[in-house]
Amino acid sequence: MPKQTAGRDQLGDFAPKFAELNDDVLFGQVWDREDKLSLKIRSIVTVTSLVSKGITDSSLQYHMMSAKNNGVTKTEMAEILTHVAFYAGWPNAWAAFRYAKEVYKDEDKPEQHGGFFGLGQPNDAYAKYFIGNSFLNLLTDPKKDPLMICNVTFEPKCRNNWHVHHSTSGGGQVLICVDGEGWYQEFGKPAQSLKPGVIVTIPANVKHWHGAKKDSWFSHLAFEIPGENLSNEWLEPVTDEEYLKL
Repeated sequence: MPKQTAGRDQLGDFAPKFAELNDDVLFGQVWDREDKLSLKIRSIVTVTSLVSKGITDSSLQYHMMSAKNNGVTKTEMAEILTHVAFYAGWPNAWAAFRYAKEVYKDEDKPEQHGGFFGLGQPNDAYAKYFIGNSFLNLLTDPKKDPLMICNVTFEPKCRNNWHVHHSTSGGGQVLICVDGEGWYQEFGKPAQSLKPGVIVTIPANVKHWHGAKKDSWFSHLAFEIPGENLSNEWLEPVTDEEYLKL
C-alpha cells in the first residue's frame, strides 16, 4: 500500500501524535500485514465497518477507491453493500451506494485498448507464435511503403515467442511503447520494463521477446528496419516459469 501522509498533512501541527499513529501504525504497520490478511480483504472489512457505523463521508469514498485499487470489482462492491444492508441498515447502504457509483463509474464505459493507434484485428496469422491473444493494426501499406509500421497490442500475460530478426546488413526492429505496460528481454540479459514513451532498438540477429505484463494490456508500434536478406526466425515460447519471475 502507498505510504500514507494524510495524518501529517492535515494534523501534523495540531495533533502530531495522532498523525503519527494514523500514518505509521494504522496505514503502516496494520495495513502492511499482507501476509496475514490481503489488502483486498482489509478493504472489504474497512468499507463494511464504515457503512455499519453510518459513516458515509469522504473517508468512505477514499476506502472505496482503495478497495477498487485492491481488486474489489464493481459487482463485488454492489454485492457487499447489498449484503451489509440487511445487517447494518437500509439507509446506510443507500448512502454508501452513492459513493460506490461514483467510484466505479468508469467501469460502465467500454474498455478501450490499443492506445491512440487503435486495437486493429486479431493477430491470427501469427497466433501460433504467441501465448495469449494479440492484435495487429497495420499503419502502412507493405506494398507501397518501404518502412512497415504496425501497432501491436497484447492482452495481459500475452507475449510472443523468443525470436530473431535475421539480416546480413541493416535490419532489426524499433519498438515505441504507446499504451499500457510490458516487457522486453534479450537472451542472457535482464528483462526491461516498458511504459508509454519508452523506445527499444532491437539489433538484427539478436534473440529476444516482448509482451504485456501480467496485469496490464500493452501496445507498441513496431518499425521494421530495411536491410538485406531479411527473415524472422521464431523459436521456443517464453515459459510461465520464466515469465512469472518478472
